[in-house]
Amino acid sequence: MGSGENAADCNETVERLYQYLDGELTDQRREQIQRHLDACSPCFQAVGFERELRIVIASRCTDRVPAELIERIRSALLDEEKT
Repeated sequence: MGSGENAADCNETVERLYQYLDGELTDQRREQIQRHLDACSPCFQAVGFERELRIVIASRCTDRVPAELIERIRSALLDEEKT
């Protein structure tokens, strides 16, 4: 991470890392972070690590959620929407 203004960019990138990876940012914010990643090796490496970690977790976590639990959660969410 750099200093001054670049450190602020690094902090924002780290704070928004999961939103960035999940595609939850606006196009403008995503482009800003991508520009920062292109110029900042430590942040770029952090994103790469998180991407790889997600792949490992996804490949190892293959347990299925019981249908009853899914239905209970769905029902609870519907009840919450009604209030």
